[in-house]
Amino acid sequence: MDTEGHTGLTLDRVRGAVLDTDGVITDTASVHAAAWKRVFDAFLLERTHAKASRFRPFDMREDYLRHVDGRPRADGVRTFLASRGVHLPEETVPNHPEMMTVAGLADRKDRYFLEFVGRYGVRAFPGTVAFVRALRSAGVPVAAVSASRNCARVLRAAGADGLFDVRVDSVDAARLGLPGKPDPALFLEAVRLMGTEPHLAAVAEDALVGVEAGRRGHFGLVIGVDRTGVREKMLAGGAHVVVADLAEFLPLSGLQES
Repeated sequence: MDTEGHTGLTLDRVRGAVLDTDGVITDTASVHAAAWKRVFDAFLLERTHAKASRFRPFDMREDYLRHVDGRPRADGVRTFLASRGVHLPEETVPNHPEMMTVAGLADRKDRYFLEFVGRYGVRAFPGTVAFVRALRSAGVPVAAVSASRNCARVLRAAGADGLFDVRVDSVDAARLGLPGKPDPALFLEAVRLMGTEPHLAAVAEDALVGVEAGRRGHFGLVIGVDRTGVREKMLAGGAHVVVADLAEFLPLSGLQES
């Protein structure tokens, strides 16, 4: 655990915790990355054939972490394609139904993700499950937050849907008009529903844009969960502490799973 320079709220004083779903609660970040690769590689390959240019595939680590991890799907499409100098229309263009769009690629990614989840299943990280149970046994409410509209389905598939007091996902974001990360709006809505304040709450994120959102939301404790080797970037981006697994907090906080 990296606690150098830690000036955040101590875990035994938090009055609420907000956990990102993909990568913190469930082992689905790699599934999202695989779905994105399938979408983008097919699109890029077709584009390079049409323009007789060199094919450069989507990198499941660098491109995923830099451009799509933690972002709403449409934002991920825009951000990654912009990095390759590509800009698409948002929706189908009249008289050109064959033209690829941001919405079309985003919907294709969603289908592939659900296909992979159905085929391979989902698991919750045991350390996160123990961490959540310990907090709730101490009377601390916990929220699951996701930029995906599939959050409820993923939590159910992992057997983790009953662990959380609050869930906020992209369905809520669309209904309430909330912007995606790195804006902290999703996290702030979760804190509001739990009846506490950001400076009294912890947020745990595995995405760099999520860490930034926690910092921008003035959370009392911003926890980076580093499963991809980005510890230094998390600390530079505003994480108070970085762990490899949330179970590392259990002896530190004195909280015990009931």
